[in-house]
Amino acid sequence: MKLLNGTATAEEIRKELIEAVRLRKKKGQKIPHLAAILVGNDGGSMTYVGAKVNACNQIGFESTLIQYDSHVSEAVLLSKIKSLNKDKSVDGFIVQLPLPKHIDELKVTLAIDPAKDVDGFHPVNLGKMILNLPGFLPATPAGILELLKRNKINTEGKNCVVLGRSNIVGTPLSILLARNSSPGNCTVTLAHSKTKNLKEICTKADILIAAIGKPDFITSDMVKENAVVIDVGTTRVEDKSKERGWSLRGDVKFDEVSKRCSHITPVPGGVGPMTIASLMINTLKALELREK
Repeated sequence: MKLLNGTATAEEIRKELIEAVRLRKKKGQKIPHLAAILVGNDGGSMTYVGAKVNACNQIGFESTLIQYDSHVSEAVLLSKIKSLNKDKSVDGFIVQLPLPKHIDELKVTLAIDPAKDVDGFHPVNLGKMILNLPGFLPATPAGILELLKRNKINTEGKNCVVLGRSNIVGTPLSILLARNSSPGNCTVTLAHSKTKNLKEICTKADILIAAIGKPDFITSDMVKENAVVIDVGTTRVEDKSKERGWSLRGDVKFDEVSKRCSHITPVPGGVGPMTIASLMINTLKALELREK
């Protein structure tokens, strides 16, 4: 079994981006600027946004963190998005999800200028992805593709099963892996909560990607021998052995499955760092597209 180390792969990308920033500075060009909007004090969201801001600082990007309490009105949030759309100093921005229930997430997503939508969630960018046109890929699927590519995982002609049909991971990933590209050219099955004979389907996968948010859901008897396993899950579970009282758990029962597969991502340290790396790539890309 070989570990698909997202932390190490993301570090490669970080070094490439640091060099890109150095060259831009040398030429007197603008430095990429990422803004992030955080609503409320959800622990997971605060951790994720903090990691994104920290990544900007390490690479040399400019970053702005905009925080609101959980009672902020939808109108105020939409007004701030409108302001960021017009702000020429900001190249890309994200609104960290989930949002409080009184705020319409779709309305917020639609309000973001597609040219600054570095999360790749806007329907314009999703449409471009389907048509294989230039745009921003959703960060997590893009990160998974980059992890496969940089670790020389052959995907052509492989049977791939994606568990989970969310609009930000499972569905776009199934499209990206099926298209005529590298990585890609897979025969893809998109499975979900209503899929029958799920275990049988999973055992036929050369590449199994779990993105359903159920800790330890994938066990060794669901995995084909020598399969490549990508674990997208990051659920906080109670863990009294940790000072913070919790630990992150993936969708895959790692101790079991790792003995059966050829490659596997850890949690944490697998897909998570690659998602952040992809966000940084999109931010630089947003600036470069504006300069053309």
